[in-house]
Amino acid sequence: MGRLRGGEAGGHDGLRRHLTGGTGGHRLRFGSGAAGIERLEASLIGEGFAPHRHDTYAIGVTLAGVQTFRYRGELRHCLPGDWHVLHPDEVHDGMPGTDEGFGYRILYVDPFLVQQALGGRPLPFVADPVVRRRDVRPPLSAFLRRIDEPLDDFERLDVALLVADLLERHSAPRPGRRAGLALEALSRVRELVTEDPVTRRSVEELERISGLDRWTLARQFRAAFGTSPTRFRTMRQLDRVRRTLRDGTPPREAALEAGFADQSHMTRMFKRAYGMTPGAWTAALAGP
Repeated sequence: MGRLRGGEAGGHDGLRRHLTGGTGGHRLRFGSGAAGIERLEASLIGEGFAPHRHDTYAIGVTLAGVQTFRYRGELRHCLPGDWHVLHPDEVHDGMPGTDEGFGYRILYVDPFLVQQALGGRPLPFVADPVVRRRDVRPPLSAFLRRIDEPLDDFERLDVALLVADLLERHSAPRPGRRAGLALEALSRVRELVTEDPVTRRSVEELERISGLDRWTLARQFRAAFGTSPTRFRTMRQLDRVRRTLRDGTPPREAALEAGFADQSHMTRMFKRAYGMTPGAWTAALAGP
């Protein structure tokens, strides 16, 4: 990716101060996003992320230090300039490869956007998560070079198209042909859960809404969006938790407002999704 320029200097300076300060811990800074897209800058010294999985694509570039992570049974390493591609619902961790820590920037992209960019084809899978800098198109790099600049509607589409292109170029060819997905029916279920993740809906209700039997619904939902309907609902609940925590809501209230049974239930789900507790996540946002 090279050096960051211009308006990004302030944010990158914060990352650099954290890594050179040697104080330990996590630092998280969200950039400007759009519907279905988050951009994040992070640095870690000492303790890393616990094993976790999210329901988005996570596509990032290491900026400083050595990033190591365990993914699909193997320990991987990213040096400065290396990219990583993590698929929805794949368990991974993240830790510094040296005492100096590491820093990175990352895109979190909703599989629904990728699905739209692919025109309804099943999501591709990149088996080797480490991608070298030369194999990433410059326009995608630019979206992480300028994470504080707003994304307009066309740039949002550009990100989805570039991510879909990256996934297809680095995925292994699939033998044979797959049957088409019932995207209109699947999208009705996805929209219903997105609008009201607090309500737990029965399988029978989702069958009626989609017009699909439960086995077809479960199978095709994962093929289209990278995760199960149940986990998709949990992640939308956690989206609400993150928003309310950032607004200063106490964790117990945030948990109940999002429809979790209690704070401990929310905390377990939060750590499984983000690799850290809600308290550690909030503290990392407030870091230097």
